[in-house]
Amino acid sequence: MEIGVALPQMARDYGPRTTVDWARGIDDGPFSSVSAGERVTFSNPEMVATLAAAAAVTSRVRIMTNVWVLPAHPMAMVAQQVGTLDQLADGRLVLGVGIGGRDGDYEALGSPTHGRHQRLDEQVRELTRLLDGGSPYPGGDPVGPALAPGRRPEILAAALGPKALARAARWADGVTGFSVTGARQELVDVSERAEAAWSAAGRGTPRKVTGCFYALGVPEPEEVLRDFTERYLGFLGPELARALAGLVTAHSPDGVRRVLDDAEAAGYDELVLVPATVDLRCLDAAAELVAAR
Repeated sequence: MEIGVALPQMARDYGPRTTVDWARGIDDGPFSSVSAGERVTFSNPEMVATLAAAAAVTSRVRIMTNVWVLPAHPMAMVAQQVGTLDQLADGRLVLGVGIGGRDGDYEALGSPTHGRHQRLDEQVRELTRLLDGGSPYPGGDPVGPALAPGRRPEILAAALGPKALARAARWADGVTGFSVTGARQELVDVSERAEAAWSAAGRGTPRKVTGCFYALGVPEPEEVLRDFTERYLGFLGPELARALAGLVTAHSPDGVRRVLDDAEAAGYDELVLVPATVDLRCLDAAAELVAAR
């Protein structure tokens, strides 16, 4: 199983050097990908610009959007951003896409939440058409920059439930999931549902990616991880955010190893570690742990 690391864009104190320092450190380490997610009404830097910078200073790891909330955006602009990221990444781009879980971001962007599952299906088809050189309107020029011939980024669906997975199995190359707690049974259940959905659609075996929050190598890692988790999940309400934060376990080497081992046993192709701090000691500790596996 491959192991990627997300940029700590949702953590406190993200600064001018964080993107470059972490991206270079991930590229130099025993990792498979560097990723960033999309969130508007929060303290994080914007996903596309952040990944563009990461792509420009790396040469090996995949560059992953995890995840791009497509129903909140016009596809012509997304197609241009995808082409630009793919150009900067020289073919290392992976698109994790989904509907997101925060209505406030839709409202901030002036996009409706109604019908977003169906819109996602339609928008993936439209995005694919545009990336293949189609025009965004009759008689118009294609959206650039064009992808290299024969190259299109892998598309992973941020789908967890049976209905969402059944829809995704019609158009995605695989799934990208997440477990706040890294609980073994949760990892197994999503993996099995994804395989069942792809089998029912006659698609073979999907690529399966998952992730979890973690904190290592810093003082009081458990406190750091719980604070990060509660803050990040605040949109769920303070009580639920606090309860979920109390369940996190990936704040020690043994805790992180357990999540990695359980994900591998469940059949995942890649697990993305999402850091709870911008402190580079957290990345160094993860690199040491992964190199020793």
